[in-house]
Amino acid sequence: MSERFFIDTLPLGNQAVLKGDEARHLTRVLRAKIGDAVRLFNGRGSEWPAQVVQIGRDTVSLEIGTACVDRPSDSRLLTVAAALPKGDRQKWMVEKLTELGVGRLIPLATTRGVAEATAGAQARLERGVIEACKQCGRNTLMEVAAGHTLDQLLAAIPAGTYGLIAHPGGSPLNTGALRAATAVLALVGPEGGFTDDELVAADRSGLVRVSLGPHILRVETAAISLAAQF
Repeated sequence: MSERFFIDTLPLGNQAVLKGDEARHLTRVLRAKIGDAVRLFNGRGSEWPAQVVQIGRDTVSLEIGTACVDRPSDSRLLTVAAALPKGDRQKWMVEKLTELGVGRLIPLATTRGVAEATAGAQARLERGVIEACKQCGRNTLMEVAAGHTLDQLLAAIPAGTYGLIAHPGGSPLNTGALRAATAVLALVGPEGGFTDDELVAADRSGLVRVSLGPHILRVETAAISLAAQF
């Protein structure tokens, strides 16, 4: 057994405890037994080999080995601010953005948006990040921020950020500038697109309108397309 499991607290000494969904997945789905080997990660860059030593009703106690800490990454950070698509397309978008190494996802409230960034939606997205990290081997969680309106987002862009907004008819994506930047903010609108007023507000904040090709892309496709260029 080589499954990966998420722990939200640091292990104590050479012991760790899985709780809740992670424990139930290990015991009820995978039917783990005493002595089985797994790997744990804490979402902040560390991973441990571990062995099951005790199984409770909703907890699993494990003995851990030496931590493997990810090498420090460079300082580049990609933030995707996207209007949420409907239903399962949210989960799919989060999964792929996590796999591609996006640092932060900001659910974006727009005039033509179709899904709200409720507390429940944020919790589901965060769980999707954990599941994606378990599958792809990523040890640092993608942050899922609270929902922002466009005005809130534009008012809080950090200095030095290279900002762009996906829009049909924009300039071709400058991949050189994208990859040279230490921080990138990429905005993706809803299926109906950004309104003229929203585009003007983005222009005034210095964001660059970029085209992602000759076709109209769905929200999740546009977000993934941008992330793949970083």
